[in-house]
Amino acid sequence: MATRFAGFPAEMPEFFEGLEKNNNREWFQERKSVFEMNIKAPMTELVECINQELAKFAPDHINDPKKAIYRIYRDTRFSKDKTPYKTHIGAIFPHRNLEKHGGGGHYFHVSRKELMMAGGAYMPGKEELLAIRKHIAEHHERFRKIIGRKKVRDAFGELQGEALVRPPKGFDAEHPAIDLIKQKQWYVYVSRGPELATTPELLKEIVKHFQLMQELIDFLNEPVVARKRSARKDPVRRGR
Repeated sequence: MATRFAGFPAEMPEFFEGLEKNNNREWFQERKSVFEMNIKAPMTELVECINQELAKFAPDHINDPKKAIYRIYRDTRFSKDKTPYKTHIGAIFPHRNLEKHGGGGHYFHVSRKELMMAGGAYMPGKEELLAIRKHIAEHHERFRKIIGRKKVRDAFGELQGEALVRPPKGFDAEHPAIDLIKQKQWYVYVSRGPELATTPELLKEIVKHFQLMQELIDFLNEPVVARKRSARKDPVRRGR
């Protein structure tokens, strides 16, 4: 790997530890420059390094750091937890031709407690959900082969995701892949120790896991990308 990233500075875990204890605007504003210098700036550099590696095996998932990196500010509108700031920093790498959560993509975040890496379809919309379910129904043997690969299972364990209790409308309850069809999400994830975040091994670890996820993500995106291309060509669908 020619790309280099030295890791986050030691001030990163220290900052998040302090934020966990003082999750309020006054504390954060006094240390905003610390956040910008020791967390946001290195995160931008890391995303740029990841993009260089994605160009080799997943060019459609390259993402501008400004769009990739999640804001530190929490959306508290529908949460009982009203603390204003996240205690981690994360980034997302969706397919460039799809909405942010419209299909499969990569995600990671770092905090003082963990490095977490995930990939798959986490929040597909209604039409994307149907497209993925139909795709799984038609290609379930291939899908099981992908998620059953030894390297994937060793790295992530079982496929994750919420599922319906009953089969979705239009799908046979006796279908051999009904367990997969009932799912509303299809993703894998793994958590590693926080010590990686401040070392040059961080970039290698993220890229390694993104490569292992890519076949799953490509499969999930196939029907969604095809549907979007079809909609562009069909003036009736495009006008909906």
